[in-house]
Amino acid sequence: MAAMRLFFWLILIGIGGGGTAAIAADAPATTAPAAAAYPATPRGTVVETLFGVAVADPYRWLEDDRRSNAAVANWVTAQNAATRTYLDALPGRAAWARQLAVVQDYDRVGLPRKAGGRYFYLRGRGGAAQPKLYVRTGLDGAERPLLDPATWPPVGVAADDAAADGSAALAEWAPAPDGRHLAYAIQADGSDWRILRIVDVRTAAVLADTLRWVKFSTIGWTRDGRGFFYSRYPAPPPEEVYRAENRGHSLWYHRLGTDQAADVRVTGLPEDPAWSHHAQVTDDGRFLLVRSFAGTDDRHALTLYRLRGGDVGPPLRLVGNRDHRWQLVGNRGDRLIFLTSLGAARGRLVTIDARDPATIRELLPEGERVLDSAARVGDRIILAYLDDPDADVRLIALDGRAKGALRLGELGTASGFAGRAHDAETFFAFASFTRPASIYRYDVDTGTARLFAAPAPTFDPAAYVVQQRSYAARDGTRIPIYIVARRDVLDRGGAPTLLYGYGGFAQVQTPGFMPMRMAWVAQGGVFALASIRGGGEFGAAWHDAGRLRNKQTSFNDFIDAGEFLMADGITAPGRLAIAGRSNGGLLVGAVVNQRPDLFAAALPGVGVMDMVLFDRFTAGRYWIDDYGDPAVEGDFRNLYAYSPYHNIRSGQDYPAILVSTADTDDRVVPAHSFKYAAALQAAAIGGKPHLIRIESRAGHGAGRPADKATAEWVDQLAFVAAHTGLIAK
Repeated sequence: MAAMRLFFWLILIGIGGGGTAAIAADAPATTAPAAAAYPATPRGTVVETLFGVAVADPYRWLEDDRRSNAAVANWVTAQNAATRTYLDALPGRAAWARQLAVVQDYDRVGLPRKAGGRYFYLRGRGGAAQPKLYVRTGLDGAERPLLDPATWPPVGVAADDAAADGSAALAEWAPAPDGRHLAYAIQADGSDWRILRIVDVRTAAVLADTLRWVKFSTIGWTRDGRGFFYSRYPAPPPEEVYRAENRGHSLWYHRLGTDQAADVRVTGLPEDPAWSHHAQVTDDGRFLLVRSFAGTDDRHALTLYRLRGGDVGPPLRLVGNRDHRWQLVGNRGDRLIFLTSLGAARGRLVTIDARDPATIRELLPEGERVLDSAARVGDRIILAYLDDPDADVRLIALDGRAKGALRLGELGTASGFAGRAHDAETFFAFASFTRPASIYRYDVDTGTARLFAAPAPTFDPAAYVVQQRSYAARDGTRIPIYIVARRDVLDRGGAPTLLYGYGGFAQVQTPGFMPMRMAWVAQGGVFALASIRGGGEFGAAWHDAGRLRNKQTSFNDFIDAGEFLMADGITAPGRLAIAGRSNGGLLVGAVVNQRPDLFAAALPGVGVMDMVLFDRFTAGRYWIDDYGDPAVEGDFRNLYAYSPYHNIRSGQDYPAILVSTADTDDRVVPAHSFKYAAALQAAAIGGKPHLIRIESRAGHGAGRPADKATAEWVDQLAFVAAHTGLIAK
């Protein structure tokens, strides 16, 4: 069952004090060294005429993989050397490293999953390169390590060519229903590619089964535990492993103890190479549900198969179009329960009988708030609503009758609540901006929550204040914004401030703990998170208001957030930095082009920077649902108008910019950042540094070893501090 998330809107205000740094009230706005000379980047002559527009792409040669193009590899080396020279000279680096060591020094425990009386969960200390997977028999049994990535032999994606240096990570994992075996995915160098293996839980012996070319896959075990369903792509050409467009996603059944060549392909509906397929097996093992999709907007076609072990019956098309959201909550015999947006923009629960799929019956009607997630645990359904100040978690019976609520009463985020029909327990995590995640066991029969694991942070969360305010966007819409700071800093005003945003793909930006943000706040900075449109904070309407040809609304909301922070006295001119990753990197690149005067520094990370060609690489075609199709004239003109790479404004003074990417990012290929950084360095945009930091043997972010993450955070914090006047001590 997919994990659930929800967040709470009550204000938590701590007592003042804490921290070890000072804001230099009379100091210059920047303590940064002068920018060094940039390495030379050859400028090509590529021009494409699209819908009558001559689109220059002088750095197209940087799209090649550095592994197969020596010129790109040399460029990466030269850029990293120049960036390293600048970053190493920044003041306060040692202080930032010490602060990060403090805020990361706690024990992290992940959400447990129960199978066959065993409990499986991740655990790792702050300094560990990767967490280990532990298992215990019974809730109070002794734990033992089952998988430790630090001990894994070298593993690669296309071949066994990666070093055992912490870059191999445990990605997705799922125990069989009887708890005897566990399937797990190995992620090498941060790539989205996975290698699936199976471990015998009792002996910790790894089976010979090795499944390759797995990407964007679920793991759906059959009830007998003899095999599972998974998704994979055809093997790409060796030179195109990290950049080829992903097509031909297909669903397969693997029986334990057999070679991958013997796996059985399951036909999904519709049969289209542009579609992808995820498998989910019902708790009773009777059905395989295949959700087919072609984008990222959570709309699916549904195909149902009856199961007998690993034998798959004929397909039954439940939903043939891709017009609405469908999330399987559970089943009672032939009656399947779904959360859907069909006839309910804010979501409702319905049932479909496998014997009469044309008839849809309502179980829980649409409410005034957005129903974000639902999961069956025992004889209850746990519901998570967005923007729900009255109840944190609601429970209903399987017939839709209300069964109470779980109240937490603190600004933060609860996630998890996965479970099974035959269990009356579930687990959830609760975290906030200043509190690392604690894990709770929740008994749905008694309505009681018991602490399972809690970190012991080496700082005092009560020394900080967390507020949620709102500001008026230029069209009058109220936009929520979180403010996190030490009380003395917030009272003083005019502080160096780091503003973060995302605003895309219906993603909800919730209060959560991140060491980089906590270190910034502990040293006297203010952190702000704006819930801009394009995200999913208030449902489909909020998402639609900031996507496709409304994408500029996301940028306007973020710029308006910066103006609000200035007008409200939280920060001051020359002291506002901005950050965002992935779609948030696009956000940062676009608003810097549009309002370079507003920001002192910018951190665009792994961003989508070429909006003309984004759909031509790896998974980029999935993003058309959010950005539009560059092959459609109206969409192209909208995309070209804000594309960060194509709209750098020579003659304007730009803020200091530190672009970050990684050479094995096959989600947003590094060519986006390479081309953008080259264009920045070639433009007449002032004397502040415009640098790129390129991580080796890393990807989009997931699975990155702790030391690499910490090193990047030190660089970024020192960079924005130097350009906003924050002196770390």
